[in-house]
Amino acid sequence: MLRRKAAGERVEDIHKDLIIPTGKRKGENPALASIYRALAEHEKKQTYPEAVEQAHTEFVVLQTGGRR
Repeated sequence: MLRRKAAGERVEDIHKDLIIPTGKRKGENPALASIYRALAEHEKKQTYPEAVEQAHTEFVVLQTGGRR
């Protein structure tokens, strides 16, 4: 997906070739909104890796009540 988008293909064209491998929608194409969310999350991770890691760490601490 990332390579094809970087090569100039439109997300709308790429999404037709993507298939969900497991779960309730196995064998179907993902929604365009899901693809755009995944791309945005990837961009955040690339731009702010330390902030993303810190947020994940803090989330784990909150979920476990301080136990890691």
